[in-house]
Amino acid sequence: MAEITPIRLAELTTLRTGGAPERMVEAHTRDELVEALRFVWATGDEWLVLGGGSNLFVGDDPVEGTVIRVLTRGIERLPSPHEGRTRLRVQAGHGWDDLVAHAVSEGLAGLEAMSGIPGTVGAAPVQNIGAYGQEIVRTLVEVDLIDESTGEVSTVPAADLGLGFRTSVLKAHYGSVPERSAVILSATFDLAEVGTEARPVAGVQLRTALGLAEEGTATLAEIRERILEIRASKGMVLDADDPDTWSAGSFFQNAVVPAAIARSLPPECPRWPVEPDLDPVLVIPLAVFDGHVPTPETREPDVKVSAAWLIEQAGLRKGFRLTPSRAGLSTKHALALTNRGGATAAEIAQLARFIRARVHAEFGLLLQPEPVLVNIEL
Repeated sequence: MAEITPIRLAELTTLRTGGAPERMVEAHTRDELVEALRFVWATGDEWLVLGGGSNLFVGDDPVEGTVIRVLTRGIERLPSPHEGRTRLRVQAGHGWDDLVAHAVSEGLAGLEAMSGIPGTVGAAPVQNIGAYGQEIVRTLVEVDLIDESTGEVSTVPAADLGLGFRTSVLKAHYGSVPERSAVILSATFDLAEVGTEARPVAGVQLRTALGLAEEGTATLAEIRERILEIRASKGMVLDADDPDTWSAGSFFQNAVVPAAIARSLPPECPRWPVEPDLDPVLVIPLAVFDGHVPTPETREPDVKVSAAWLIEQAGLRKGFRLTPSRAGLSTKHALALTNRGGATAAEIAQLARFIRARVHAEFGLLLQPEPVLVNIEL
């Protein structure tokens, strides 16, 4: 590992906020990353792992402790135990979109709808990133990680990560700490070998985005190109010259609500059913088992509703700003809070609080922030 002169996190995060840490270390290899983490944990110092900085909202005061920059890279192709599939083991610091581009070029399906998402591979499972119907949980096999409590490296199956809608046991949700304090070193994905020819496109969300009918087909490259175009039109592809991309992406999560609450919203509010668990595990303690297995409970699946629609219908249109703040909604997408140039973290937090209050007053829903908040409160 290499200790360097600390850099202000405003220069290393896409939202362009954040003070300098007391100490900064760069890890270019897996061994350096393990060494750096064990050293920091042994000292009891405060610590923060930094990948692409695209899912962080950091306050402007100096950051206590050590920031460890994860700069590891590399993709290893492995056999899959499933016919017609291939596995890719990817280092944590590898750029997510670089991985997607590689998979598409190799004719491997399962990540293409997540083209253009910024950040690194190591951060992707932490919040189970997803787009247009694809999510990490569908292709992730396992991760290698190191636990803070023991300093030990282990391989953990994806099923043990508690992957849900933009969450996992590794994520520090707003106002809480993660269930498991650990850092991902690499992630392994199981992808379908489909080649470069056009094929049917699964998933209503993805077909709708591509403008395809139910029987429509497309190549992986065509899907990636179209998704990149859509994301760019919303300011969701990083561009150093475009303030609409100076953001943490979608600042608020789409709300997941019971079906009854979704029905109380205006019918024009975009919504998508959340897939139910079709094979729930029922555990009956042997000591109380009377030979009768109860009928499984059935209920309507929860519904995901568009946070961007809620924001706009609360009267906060694209480009909205609180004068004279230098923070504002993107002019292309109401879900992105942007730094219009020189905005402080306090200005962005003020805007976020205002948006949450307006949506709550209008619809009774409290939007939850998607980025990890450091040194800042909403």
